Amino acid sequence: MTYEFGELKLDLARQELIRGGARVDVEPMVFQLIHFLIQNRERLVPKEELFTLLWDDRAVSDSALSTCIKSARRAVGDTGNLQEIIKTVHGRGFRWVAQVQSNESAHVKKPPTDLDGGDDVWVEAARRPSIAILPFETVGTNEEAKTLGEAIPHELIATIARLRWISVIARGSSFRFPSTLDDFGKIHHCLGVKYCVTGNVEVLGRQISIGVVLTDTEDGEVIWADQFRSSMDDIHEVREKILAQVIFAIEIQIPLSEATKARLRSPENIDVWATYHLGLQSLYKFDANENDMAISMFEKAISLEPSFARAHAALSFAHFKTAFMHYSENRNVAVNAARSAAEKSIELDPMDPFANFSMGRSLWLVGDLDGAKSWLNRSTTLSPNFAQGIYARAWTETVSGATSVGRRLSDEARVLSPLDPMLYAMLGTRAMSHAIEGHYDEAADWGVRAANAPGAHDLIAMIAVFTNELAGNHSKAADWAKRLRASRLGITQEHFFRSFPFSDNAIRERFSTALSRHNIPEI
Repeated sequence: MTYEFGELKLDLARQELIRGGARVDVEPMVFQLIHFLIQNRERLVPKEELFTLLWDDRAVSDSALSTCIKSARRAVGDTGNLQEIIKTVHGRGFRWVAQVQSNESAHVKKPPTDLDGGDDVWVEAARRPSIAILPFETVGTNEEAKTLGEAIPHELIATIARLRWISVIARGSSFRFPSTLDDFGKIHHCLGVKYCVTGNVEVLGRQISIGVVLTDTEDGEVIWADQFRSSMDDIHEVREKILAQVIFAIEIQIPLSEATKARLRSPENIDVWATYHLGLQSLYKFDANENDMAISMFEKAISLEPSFARAHAALSFAHFKTAFMHYSENRNVAVNAARSAAEKSIELDPMDPFANFSMGRSLWLVGDLDGAKSWLNRSTTLSPNFAQGIYARAWTETVSGATSVGRRLSDEARVLSPLDPMLYAMLGTRAMSHAIEGHYDEAADWGVRAANAPGAHDLIAMIAVFTNELAGNHSKAADWAKRLRASRLGITQEHFFRSFPFSDNAIRERFSTALSRHNIPEI
């Protein structure tokens, strides 16, 4: 569906504002504001309604809305003095006053006044994943349960809104659906979302049970579900756990689901998002051929949609892997490609946690640990439950010598994402932190756990070698060294230490000596 006004066109399917055939750069929130004003152009839109739409009723100042309105006017070629497109009604709200032509009637009718409005729909589903959080069903008449049934979904909306790659429906729309609704086809039809989170809350005495389910609204498939139980005294802890686990499900399970379904389609029907998710599926396999496949998929996604910031960030990640794992003889080419793709993703969307994560990792490759820390910290500030950002910070802090900080962050990442594709890296980070501190028995235990974790690669096996050697487990270290040489001929210590640029040379020498005892050459 498109709306046209003057020289401009608002394309909802592509989520683009276009002027004379050229794309106009516009922030997602500003795009959402323009779309909403156009949809409601027959009436005055109160300021309060816009606060609900854009910030989900979070406490923000009037100046935040003024800034957003100013950006919207700039995007469509209007000004506060002219007000030829967006008119301010002082003290009350705003109106869209420009003439609009649309193909709305062929695709989307006006919003229903009743949820049983038959064929009426609100929006056309966007190509990128979108999600709605419904109020949780409450069992019984307990007032605390009713409060939690709305409070937890509200917090989920606010938390998911920080993830830049998925759109979340505002509370004002999703909370119009009753908590007991289980007709996911209707949710998909009315809200245009691909995924939906539902739940239930039951309080028995001082015990509480909360169930949460993530469902694909197109086919009703349950993507992820979990049950959380605690006493009411610990409700804040279980609330934080729910937020963390739902974010994990969205960040990990949705991409896996998207990739699996994409493989069932014929290649000519795979769109940009499916291509991106196919790339992610290959990205998390530490294999040179799979990594080449990931690069190919991300480059294809970018060719389909050059402004797709996350595809550029993922491409940076793939080139990072090429350099980190020494898949190419010319490591510098991969280092530069990782940096270039990361910079492009930041240029396109500086608020995307994954873009900031990729930028930090690209600096890691050249040994700029302070610069890496800055970008990685920013990634987790933007999304506090971003497990991969937290583990990358753990890695950086550990290699910098801040072992206790690294260990804490590593544990936090594992709690947030216990089935993460990078679990081996989280375990390996903890192993290195113990080894640096001289706690070799603990280091050896965590080193073996890391090397045995799904997807663990050669450099993780090298951690198992030197941690066991330092712990006095000489035969176990020899066994891991044998496995290492069998899996990758010609591997040297240089591969490891170029990928892990320890700031303390004494630590490097200690690990190097342990590796040399098992005939792993320095170069």
